[in-house]
Amino acid sequence: MKKIEIMDTTLRDGEQMQNVSYTADEKLTIAQILLQEVKVDRLEITSARASEGEKVMVRKITDWAENFGFIKSLEILSFVDKEKSVDWAKSVGIKRINLLTKGSRKHCEKQLGKSLSEHLADIEETVDYAVKNDIEVNIYLEDFSSGILNSPDYLFEMVDRIVKIPVIRIMLPDTLGMLEPFTVYEKVKLMADRYPGVKFDYHPHNDYGLGTANALAAARAGISGLHTTVNGLGERAGNSSLDEVVVGLKDLYNIETNIDETKLYKVSKFVEMFSGQRLASNKPIYGSNVFTQTAGIHADGDKKGDLYANKLIPERFGRTREYALGKLAGKANLDINLKKLGIELDAEKKKILLNKIVELGDKKESITLEDLPYLISDIFEVRDKLPFKLVNCVVNTTYQFKPFSAVKCSYNGKTMEAYSYGDGGYDAFMNSLKQILQTFGIEIPKLSDYIVTIPPGGKTDALVQTTIYWEPRDKESRKTIVTKGINSDQIMAAIEATIRMVNIILTMKTDNNSHQ
Repeated sequence: MKKIEIMDTTLRDGEQMQNVSYTADEKLTIAQILLQEVKVDRLEITSARASEGEKVMVRKITDWAENFGFIKSLEILSFVDKEKSVDWAKSVGIKRINLLTKGSRKHCEKQLGKSLSEHLADIEETVDYAVKNDIEVNIYLEDFSSGILNSPDYLFEMVDRIVKIPVIRIMLPDTLGMLEPFTVYEKVKLMADRYPGVKFDYHPHNDYGLGTANALAAARAGISGLHTTVNGLGERAGNSSLDEVVVGLKDLYNIETNIDETKLYKVSKFVEMFSGQRLASNKPIYGSNVFTQTAGIHADGDKKGDLYANKLIPERFGRTREYALGKLAGKANLDINLKKLGIELDAEKKKILLNKIVELGDKKESITLEDLPYLISDIFEVRDKLPFKLVNCVVNTTYQFKPFSAVKCSYNGKTMEAYSYGDGGYDAFMNSLKQILQTFGIEIPKLSDYIVTIPPGGKTDALVQTTIYWEPRDKESRKTIVTKGINSDQIMAAIEATIRMVNIILTMKTDNNSHQ
């Protein structure tokens, strides 16, 4: 079975995406997860001669890598500048550089103002200096895609010389994302056939949305390594996405990698958090909706024998199949969700509930699994069955005075109240609530995201929807709880969402205890 190396460049090329910047600790965390858990073969972490802050960051990663045996897996982008990049790499403990050379005549002559022979002389001088300083060299042929299409004679003359000097790999970047899969296959195979025994990497960009397809085409053509980023981050339209490439190689071409795919979702969430770049809900593998069946016929098919399942089963990535509740939902969608919650309803109540779900869907309102008990309570007036109740609440925010809250809640027949200040109205409420929950011995998840939306039009009297994402404190659990509150007051909407979360975790705790 064929095997391909994965070089991830989230920390270098991925950081070239607008508005993406990592702290030293964030870069170290991502590097640790990618190397130790995801098990990428190599990691490109920065560009040589960057800022002093970046230098401190690289030193932090290389110190860790030395202690844990990953130093040979770290690489940095460097430049044809004789000793400058090499000296920089040496000063931070890097053992391998990725030398950026010009893979097209246009780039060489117009950007450098040099002939190919002059450029090659500079490359050889830089490589020679690196080798003398015990630093290995890979070579990027920048603008390879343009070079192989428009100046192949230049490119071949260049590679003819490069293969004779001590270079580990030659890397073929589609710098402007201008290729499509058929051309990638043809040109990569041409390189592999012309230079047998040479290790070639392919570095795709996603300008036409073909980054993953081009990576897979390069794999079929005989490439030795592929470059990716987590979540497809990168300049302009980004790079090929790590998860898509790895899963595509395995499922479509039976090509193996060293990647532990069960850790892909974890690193995706960390990068999403640190980068601030929210994933599209339909992003393959990672997206919040990609393992959600919406249509009733699909839920029915799954119920009767996984009729709508493929190799991309959610459990493979530490996730679970969800069945949406909206205007397209059918009986099977509802049955599956009720079963998950351990709620039993007779046929007539199910019919009423489903009609209400469809009605809300027609109004563009979404119903989550977590919303379902509250919807049932609203329809059938069983609010008293909810274990935790907000009895009373006052939140006071005034100019130049610290926000204050007074909160009264009841649980298991006992009523408690608490008073707190906070940095904002909701923070003051949470500080009071935490006091009450601590008294009752209730631990709540960590708030990970907070989104406020209003209907179009911007009317000040409009209802506000607050959606809060809660991450479990149990690191082994991957289930994010999502709760919503709707109110004309933003803080009260958030409070409603929070009380829903408390009842959900109490219900989950009760269900777990009943199954033990």
